[in-house]
Amino acid sequence: MGDDSLRQIHFERTQSGKYLVHNRRGGTLPVGSDGPDDPDFTPVELLLAAIGACSATDVDVVTSRRAEPTEFRAVVSGDKLRDAEQGNRLENLKVEFTITFPAGEDGDKAREALPRAVKMSHDRLCTVSRTVELGTPVAVDLNGGELTVSPGDRPADPSSD
Repeated sequence: MGDDSLRQIHFERTQSGKYLVHNRRGGTLPVGSDGPDDPDFTPVELLLAAIGACSATDVDVVTSRRAEPTEFRAVVSGDKLRDAEQGNRLENLKVEFTITFPAGEDGDKAREALPRAVKMSHDRLCTVSRTVELGTPVAVDLNGGELTVSPGDRPADPSSD
């Protein structure tokens, strides 16, 4: 794969249970896991956000060429399972869109394109949901190779979010 295919973020620990994620363009995002009063997104919430935002972007690009939406919202949900046998994971992932367009010919064109755009995003375009659905393995490397964990080698950690 060419250099333009690599996507990467890095993060640093800022305090116990708090991290700051950085992208190559200078963006930052706080991530936390300090409990119910912590306003920062948890890693699970970031995964849900990534699934929804990826699909929303695909759908928005296709439909907004025809008309600007008057409403564009989504709810992304999933059930977190703590499974001693297979490890923690999400099941029943679902993206629910609420998208409306203005009356008129352009709005009609956008409404007509909407189902196809949602299906195309789900079936082909959304890198995030396609990666999740295809079950892409995740390799873990510690300190440049002291420990390498391959998929299937990982023990379940019931405390991880």
